[in-house]
Amino acid sequence: MLGAGALALWPLASAAAEDGRQLYLDNCASCHGADLEGQPDWRWPLPSGRLPAPPHDATGHTWHHPDRVLREIILRGTAAVVGNGYESDMPGFEGLLTEAEVDAILDYLKSEWPERERMHQKRVTTADEAAGG
Repeated sequence: MLGAGALALWPLASAAAEDGRQLYLDNCASCHGADLEGQPDWRWPLPSGRLPAPPHDATGHTWHHPDRVLREIILRGTAAVVGNGYESDMPGFEGLLTEAEVDAILDYLKSEWPERERMHQKRVTTADEAAGG
């Protein structure tokens, strides 16, 4: 399990968020979009049966998940986290990104969300940590 509580819950225009922006552009934007917009029709399966890459802005669902789950998805890939035969084009970045780099990417994403989404994500992260997640 990754270290809980490593992320700033109220990210600002910080060096970590700026580093995260560049890491996001280098590693994530080719699928999730340079402006966090995701792929078109991201809620509808492709002919392969897999879902397109979702947006990471407020229109997506990234902010619905606690930090722990977001870290695991980035490091292990969506299919490994969901399990039960779920298939996804989202690879794991373990061995390619450090935990600190993952945290910087998440700080960047959070810095782009409106306050309402940041507050919701803060609440689900706090609840997950309290439950031992």
